[in-house]
Amino acid sequence: MLLGVIADDFTGATDIAGFLVENGMRTVQLNGVPSAEIDVDADAVVISLKSRSCPVEQAVSQSLEALAWLKAQGCQQFYFKYCSTFDSTAKGNIGPVTDALLDALEQDFTLVCPALPVNGRTVFNGHLFVLGEPLNESGMRHHPVTPMTDSSLIRLMNAQSRGEAGLVNYQVIEQGTAAVVEEFAKLRAQGRRYAVVDAFNANHLSILGAASQSLTLITGGSGLAAGIAQNWADHLADQSAAKTAGLPTKAKSVVLSGSCSLMTNQQVAVYRDQAPSFLVEVEACLEDQSYVDHVFAWVMNNIDSDWAPMIYATQPAEQLHKIQAKYGAQVSSEAVEAFFSRLAHQLKEAGVKNFIVAGGETSGTVTQSLGVQGFHIGPQIAPGVPWVKSVDGSLCLALKSGNFGDEHFFAKAQEFYL
Repeated sequence: MLLGVIADDFTGATDIAGFLVENGMRTVQLNGVPSAEIDVDADAVVISLKSRSCPVEQAVSQSLEALAWLKAQGCQQFYFKYCSTFDSTAKGNIGPVTDALLDALEQDFTLVCPALPVNGRTVFNGHLFVLGEPLNESGMRHHPVTPMTDSSLIRLMNAQSRGEAGLVNYQVIEQGTAAVVEEFAKLRAQGRRYAVVDAFNANHLSILGAASQSLTLITGGSGLAAGIAQNWADHLADQSAAKTAGLPTKAKSVVLSGSCSLMTNQQVAVYRDQAPSFLVEVEACLEDQSYVDHVFAWVMNNIDSDWAPMIYATQPAEQLHKIQAKYGAQVSSEAVEAFFSRLAHQLKEAGVKNFIVAGGETSGTVTQSLGVQGFHIGPQIAPGVPWVKSVDGSLCLALKSGNFGDEHFFAKAQEFYL
């Protein structure tokens, strides 16, 4: 096993796993740290946690547990994968987890690279942009759990970590790998613990990937995955079989959408016009014990439609704020996730095999409810969103981070097997 990845949510895990497979690494994704012996034949293992927005101490503990398991498998390099929009607060969790991993690995330096240009996440002069807008002016400023009010990755990292960040700007990166390695050394000599790196095209990521070859710990989004995989090219065998291991098969399918991101709102609006759709009511989730049974019955009445029926709690920002003001952000979120958990379990028992899920938290909840321990990674529906198949072959899932994919994502996912 060459590379061990610790991802802070389920969709983030499938995101980077998809890019690793596309670039030649046999990759298996595990849902949480295995509690028993498991035989994993892979070049890379991605452990998906649910640590993005939990208490800091819990995020650190889970991440260290994942690191210990990966070290025991003989992994030679480690990658802490977080969201390309750097979802976090002044308390964490990105900074504290990074510090804990560095300490456990007895390292004093890493890079910070959330960039994913193919999905519009770019870094320029240390500032993170989303589809050309500064992070704090994008839809992320309204995120219900981690509202992003600053675009400076240096300020964001310094606020939540023990060390100090420095910048490797695009002028240095465009001079090539050697220049970046030299800049890393300069920052390290200055006592900087983290190198925030510019990246706004694929060439930048390729150079940064090569420059990261000697780093024991890398942190970032999935953009660097291609470059990291290329560093191991001499160790990789033919990967044609690996790329087909996660292909979905035609079966009863559903769409479950819990994300309230701007793109997911667009995707829901488009798909609502072509498929049976059911809006989840928060009040009913909280007060009606039979609500899940009612929705389950609706799904089964529509399961043989041309397009998979969609159950969605996705709401525009204005409506979401009203719901949170009435019920409380945490209470309403937990009620919806509990609803999706129970519904997914009932649907699996009724023979539904394919689950298309929007939202990191919802994906984690659904995957746990389905009892899936790990995945084979399949073809990408959109950059960073592959189909995956459970290791026992019984279920196929598409786990989509909120803002990924275009407005036709839900239909495109089904075109792989329709």
